This record gives sequence, C-alpha cells and structure tokens, in this order.
Amino acid sequence: MYLFFHLCLASFAVLPAKDSMSIERSNLLSMMKLSIKVLIQSSLSLGRTLDSDYPPLQQFFVVLEHCLKHGLKAKKTFIGQNKSIWGPLELVEKLCPESSDIATSARDLPGLKTGLGRARAWLHLALMQKKVADYMKVLLDHKDLLSEFYDPGALMMEEEGTVIVGMLVGLNVIDANLCIKGEDLDSQVAVIDFSLYLKDPASSETPKDDAKMTAILDQKHYIEELNRHLSGTVTDLQAKMDSLEKTNSKLVEELTAATDRINSLRDEQEQLKKENESILQSSQKKEEVRGSICMCRHIHFVVCLNPPIRKIYMFLQLRLERELELQVGLKQEMEVAMRLLEKDTHEKQDTLAALRLQLDQVKTLNLQMFHKAQDSEREAEKKQEEAVQLEQKMSEMEKAMRDLEQRYICV
Repeated sequence: MYLFFHLCLASFAVLPAKDSMSIERSNLLSMMKLSIKVLIQSSLSLGRTLDSDYPPLQQFFVVLEHCLKHGLKAKKTFIGQNKSIWGPLELVEKLCPESSDIATSARDLPGLKTGLGRARAWLHLALMQKKVADYMKVLLDHKDLLSEFYDPGALMMEEEGTVIVGMLVGLNVIDANLCIKGEDLDSQVAVIDFSLYLKDPASSETPKDDAKMTAILDQKHYIEELNRHLSGTVTDLQAKMDSLEKTNSKLVEELTAATDRINSLRDEQEQLKKENESILQSSQKKEEVRGSICMCRHIHFVVCLNPPIRKIYMFLQLRLERELELQVGLKQEMEVAMRLLEKDTHEKQDTLAALRLQLDQVKTLNLQMFHKAQDSEREAEKKQEEAVQLEQKMSEMEKAMRDLEQRYICV
C-alpha cells in the first residue's frame, strides 16, 4: 500500500505528457479505490452496522466529495463565486423520481444552511439506501446536463467517473445507520487522512485489540439502545401521569359539582322543612276551622227555623269543607316530596363518598407513577454516565493506537 502511494506521487514525474486535469483524475480514482477497499474490508471484519463516527466511512465521504468537486464550475452570486456539489446532486431528483425522498429530507433538515451541507446529507441518505451507485450512474448517463455544472475534463465528464460508479456498486454490502440530525455538516473540513491507507500490514491492530474494540462498541451500542428504551419508558410514564392528572382534575371537578349539588339539596331540604312547618300551621288552622264548623253546626239548630240564614250557613259549610280537602291534599304532596328529597340526598352522599374514594386511589396511583418516573430518570442518567465513560475509554484507546502508529512510522 505504501509503495502504491509512492507510485501515485511519482506519476507527476513519470507521466509528463499528461495535463494536470488527467493527473488529478487518476489520483482521485486511485484514492477512491483505496477508500472503498479499506471501507469494505474493515466493515466486513467489524461485522456490524456502521455509524457516522467510523473513520473509514468518514474518509470515504471526503474522497467522494473531492471527486464530485473536481472540475466543478463556480456560480456567481451577490457575495462572490461559490462552488457547490448540491447543484448536480439536486439534478438527480428530476432524473430519478424515487430519489425525491432523500432530496426533500436534505432540504428540510434543520440546521443546514449551505448547499454543501445539504449535499453531504444527501450522500449520507443515499448510502443508507444503498443507492449511491445508481444515482451516480443516472447523472453520468446525462452528461449533457452535467456540462452545465462541470468544466471539460472534469472527473464526472470523463471515463474515470464511470469507473468510480462501478466501484461504488460494492458499497451495497455495507449496512450503515447514520445519524444526520444534529451533525454540523456545513462547516466540516473535507481533508483526506492518508494515514488510513499508508499503514504497514505488520503494524495493524492485533486480534486482542480488535476484540477489545468490538466489546467496547457492543457495550456502547447496548447502552445507547437501553438509553433510548428508558427514554421511551419515561415518555410513556409522563404521558400516563398527564392522563392521570387530567382524570384527577376531572374527578375534582365532578366532586366539586357533587358538593355544590348536595349543598343545594340541603338548601331545598331546609326550604321544604319551612314549608312543612307552614303546612302544620295551616293544619292547626284547619282544626280551628273544624271547631268553628262544629260551632256552626250547633248554630244550625238555632237558625234552622230561619230559611235565609240556613242557606248562608250551608254555603259557608260547603266552602270550608272544600278548603279542608285542598289543604289535606297539599300536605300529602309535601310529605311525598320530602321523602323523594331525602332519598335523593342519600344517593348524592353515596356518590360523593365513592368519588372521594376514587380520588384517593388516583392520587395514590399518581404518586406511584411519579416514583417510577424518577427511578427511570436516575437509571437513564446512570446509563448515560456509563456511555460517557465508554466513549472516554474508546478515545484513550484510539489515542494509544495513534501513538503506536506514529512510533512505528518513526522507527
């Protein structure tokens, strides 16, 4: 590998007849071959889904970005000239409608302000779809449209572009899960790290180091998955707490309404008691009227000999009897109303007692859910601390590995 790189550097002296554009295309093609080879070999040996922090994958995107930028025309804007690979990549959406999803996602992704950031997001999404080679082939099949974005002699306009598309097909064996949201894709510096491709096979990592790195990555992924699960559990518990709080508020409102109803029924009961007292007073008056009727009967014998007085007496007697019957009927109706009111009052009191019991149960359940939520949060914080410690261990191991590589290179 080291010899191959020196041969690439020596191409400037060996091939003096070639122009600078062809030499640049040849160098980029060689770097793309190395990048794809290292990426596929390392991913197969790792045996896991790749993430955004995987160095060979990061370097692949850097090399691919350099290939897409080669010979790119500069667009004039109000600020000045700007070169962006987002223009040709955005063209894929028109040529291949099935790519509209990733184009829309790249445009709508929050935090991206430049065309370069959107282009990098587009490449990440295309790799996860395993469609990078297909989309690049669509572009190369329409070089008449690419000529609007690239100068003659650019890599995308020559045969090297077709060769790179053929090599990109091999990336379909890679499974990647790249977290784009929150990544600073606008300001990342695209610098090729040649140390990944200049390693001597004898200085590669030992199986023991690979096993340690695999174990640490396994622990990291496990903790991240557990953290996501705990976050989901906390969210569910929070939703249940909100639902129980709403139920609690509703029960409190119902309890308040029932209390108000009971108070109103008590007021009605007091009013009916007063009416009952008035009825009793009226019944006493009726007794007095009956006494007066008896007296009138006694008078009847006195006035029976006088016909006009007798007629008046009979009329008054009939009127008093009707009034007595009316008062008796009113008294019976009031008694029935009192019984119904007492029954309704007892039912409301039972309902109030049941609502209070249910409210106590809801409060107890709310307290239990709150304690569970606190326990889940503490567990999530603990797992997060473990993840941070593991990341620190990984960074220390990577630093140690770099030191070993530098020592070996120096030797």
